[in-house]
Amino acid sequence: MGAVIGQIAMFLGSAIAAYFLGCFNGAVIVSKYILRDDVRKHGSGNAGLTNFFRTFGGPLTLVVILCDVVKAILALLVSEALLGGMVTLEFSKYWGALFCLLGHMFPCMFHFMGGKGILSGGTIAIMIDWRVALVVWGGFIVLAVATRYVSLGSCWAGASFPFATWFVFRDPVLTVLAVLIGGMILFMHRGNIQRLLSGTESKFSIHRKQ
Repeated sequence: MGAVIGQIAMFLGSAIAAYFLGCFNGAVIVSKYILRDDVRKHGSGNAGLTNFFRTFGGPLTLVVILCDVVKAILALLVSEALLGGMVTLEFSKYWGALFCLLGHMFPCMFHFMGGKGILSGGTIAIMIDWRVALVVWGGFIVLAVATRYVSLGSCWAGASFPFATWFVFRDPVLTVLAVLIGGMILFMHRGNIQRLLSGTESKFSIHRKQ
């Protein structure tokens, strides 16, 4: 009984740790505490890399990238460390990824208004398996560059993630977790999807608000 309780505690602990790591949203932290502004008050209102770059630009964009990449790496490493020996390495990564993205999208310390999970999600895909990353990143880059709709590439990333997971691992449990992760990304892009369908979505540009 004690062993079971200990395992449950490890699962909960890894989920909580990954969630709070995910809450450290680079765009919000840099805009609020360095630029003394809030990226969510500008542009699309989203606390993501694209909106930050469009609004502020500059070298601090690299700080946002670094923050969102590092937190995803740490979340998966912590999950691996806490769940090691109880589950497969792949499961621990997907478990940590799920809660890290929950924290990124719905950060409790920032009124549950976060980003859409693409940069952190892309980092997670690389850490999971190069083949999954190739599908997710390859489609994202091709669509974003060809159409200049970053959101279209992002939707590809969310939609393709479960299929890439199944193709690589053939594991129903991992695929379910991948469906949840990909589904969250698509949910966060629901407004973009509506604008893409209506032809009103903004294309990415290197120009930003002055």
